[in-house]
Amino acid sequence: MRYAVLGTGIVGRTVAARLVSLGHEVVIGTRDPGATRARADFADWQRANPQAGLAAFPEAARRGDTLVNATAGQVSIAALTEADAAHLDGKILIDIANPLDFSHGFPPTLDPVDKDSLGELIQRTFPGLRVVKTLNTMNCQVMVDPARVAGEHHVFLSGEDAEAKKNVRELLHSFGWPEAAVLDLGGIETARGTEMLLPIWLRLMGTLGHTDFNFHIQGVTR
Repeated sequence: MRYAVLGTGIVGRTVAARLVSLGHEVVIGTRDPGATRARADFADWQRANPQAGLAAFPEAARRGDTLVNATAGQVSIAALTEADAAHLDGKILIDIANPLDFSHGFPPTLDPVDKDSLGELIQRTFPGLRVVKTLNTMNCQVMVDPARVAGEHHVFLSGEDAEAKKNVRELLHSFGWPEAAVLDLGGIETARGTEMLLPIWLRLMGTLGHTDFNFHIQGVTR
């Protein structure tokens, strides 16, 4: 499978490296490839992951069969707009971003929130995309290696397209998420709930002093 991971921060790099390790063809999308290559953190990562490509957003989106939105939530719409709708239509977009707004300092607020979500905003803005919201309620290391957290814990799915969610579920299994750990919440509007978990996640991080934790829903029946 060919994946385009949009975003070159720690989340995008972590997910891209895991995809490469599973044998997928991966390209990372960025606004300015030259500036990205000049960054020490990315250069170190690229040396460790030479199989991964790097391209501007439009070229990365063109090359990927499935897209991963790992951009900062406040710039996700701009990044996808730059990627060009012609390269988006019909493709699955795995949205793992959160609309964190740091304009008033830390802790951040969410924008949009409550009556809307970033997942919904992306789906409305790019109706040709098949948006699946997932993995946004945990640290990126746990996303790709759920065994970092002992015991049972859960990952959520939100989206309108059943086939797209089936494909994303299979990818989650390849990351190490067992079937019982994947909870399908329903349509893309349910992304409001998972995005609104971020304030409590940030408070837990401060209290626990680490990020190797996740949410477990007790009493799940199937």
